[in-house]
Amino acid sequence: MSPKLPSHLFPWLILLTFASLYFFSSFLSLHTFSSSSSSSPISQSLAISNCNLFRGHWVSDPDRAPLYDQTCPFHRNAWNCLRNERQNMSFINSWKWVPRNCHLPRIDPFRFLGLMRNRNIGFVGDSLNENFLVSFLCILRVADHGAKRWKKKGAWRGAYFPNFNVTVAYHRAVLLSKHRWQPKQSEAGMQDGSEGFYRVDVDVPADDWAKIAGFYDVLVFNTGHWWNSDKFPKEKPLVFYKAGQPIVPPLGMLDGLKVVLTNMVAYIQKEFPENTLKFWRLQSPRHFYGGDWNQNGSCLFNKPLEENELGLWFDPRNNGVNKEARQLNFVIEEALQGTDIQVLDLTHLSEFRADAHPAIWLGRKDAVAIWGQDCMHWCLPGVPDTWVDILSQLIHDGIGRTGGL
Repeated sequence: MSPKLPSHLFPWLILLTFASLYFFSSFLSLHTFSSSSSSSPISQSLAISNCNLFRGHWVSDPDRAPLYDQTCPFHRNAWNCLRNERQNMSFINSWKWVPRNCHLPRIDPFRFLGLMRNRNIGFVGDSLNENFLVSFLCILRVADHGAKRWKKKGAWRGAYFPNFNVTVAYHRAVLLSKHRWQPKQSEAGMQDGSEGFYRVDVDVPADDWAKIAGFYDVLVFNTGHWWNSDKFPKEKPLVFYKAGQPIVPPLGMLDGLKVVLTNMVAYIQKEFPENTLKFWRLQSPRHFYGGDWNQNGSCLFNKPLEENELGLWFDPRNNGVNKEARQLNFVIEEALQGTDIQVLDLTHLSEFRADAHPAIWLGRKDAVAIWGQDCMHWCLPGVPDTWVDILSQLIHDGIGRTGGL
């Protein structure tokens, strides 16, 4: 017969058991958080779910190389900086984004398309979301060279990946709301077309994305780059309508944006299924130096900006030509409060990268003379590839939380 333990030792044994469990779980959490990119996708998801992917710094990694090149069939000519022989492309693509206190794995196109099998991803907004899309398509094509161009349901461009039954596409809607040109009426009642205004129906989505609810499992929205007097000067202003009638008193551009955001966010919340993963990409910063795009502004930089330079470039209080990103982000984030739309804050990490725009390498000899340097869109391959890394991780985590879309 085995001897019995004295009764006064039982509380100590129980305490020792709980202490052991606590230290074991702490070790397991620490191990998960410090996992490298070779760890399982589940451990990667756990490591990232508790950190902010949008804050960090860029580090030089000489061994880093793009996943695609200039031969990707989904390139847009003006952004294909390899083909256009932009200088320092190897160096531009050797920088790696490192979030604070956590690891960001690079997208694995095969694994990601496997995760997204029989699902679809949509981008809605202006050409910076198209820039984002092209990066995504070129990366995913690595895993399915049979990818085909796709333009249905109002899409401006996109691709279908037959090996995985996945569609990824972009719907052009620069203001999100429906807008159309209204020529001036002459005294005789004839349209002379010389002047007029752009009618914006704040409560009506643009036709290109009005009928996509239910098709996409993941959606990424944006607007902002067209909300300025360069696109809509005083001679051809935006005039805002609601329920078919002009809004009185008339709204200025920023107030008009606020009303459009309020209405389009409400439309998304009402019309799109709850299990659709919804993201709103905040502004992509411009890097014009020495003047705006039409004032000989330039972005011929050889390396990223330092963190202590960002305020001078982008803080609206300094009234620089690149202040719009932070100004508009404040308005956008306010409109998204209380919704299930996740903020995709790619602004800060992109602010550093003054070196990564097409600049003068636009694929046409007369392009700079006509449009000026492009210090707004991004070279591909380039910074949007990091956007793809972040978005793909958030999609992975979102599917993991919901147990599938």
